[in-house]
Amino acid sequence: MPLTESTERRERYAEIRGRLDHLLAEEDDWIAALATIVCELHTAFDAFDWTGFYRVTHPKLLVIGPYQGGHGCLRIPFDRGVCGAAARTRRTQRVDDVALFPGHIACSSTTRSEIVVPVISPSGPVLAVLDIDSDRPAAFSEFDQVELERICGDLATRFPEGEGAR
Repeated sequence: MPLTESTERRERYAEIRGRLDHLLAEEDDWIAALATIVCELHTAFDAFDWTGFYRVTHPKLLVIGPYQGGHGCLRIPFDRGVCGAAARTRRTQRVDDVALFPGHIACSSTTRSEIVVPVISPSGPVLAVLDIDSDRPAAFSEFDQVELERICGDLATRFPEGEGAR
């Protein structure tokens, strides 16, 4: 049963944040943290068809990180697609219909809507983006955006250097 922005949805995000706080409390490995976040989010919501991170590993280039779902694009330049737009503008991209997004990269033919949240270090650089695709149109709301931005903000605080945090 799909969740609405009801008390149930709010409680689901609160549960996820609580589990992440517990699971990541002593974690010092960036990739392990990314994988844990992806797992928690992907299994929590039926509408999340593909959930993953793209990491900034070279200037203006995103490389696929931990994800759940079908295969994703392996590399995405900052000047292409929804993920590139989020990294380039340093702003969340919430797209109700990916067919209407100029330059959308169709990594999966089933994707109908998408939200991409940048993970920005407190010192300034974009470390990664959290990409969530749905096979449903307009699957993501402002509430999802706020909650996902909060999770990505917490991640950036825990790992201000991203992969270099070790």
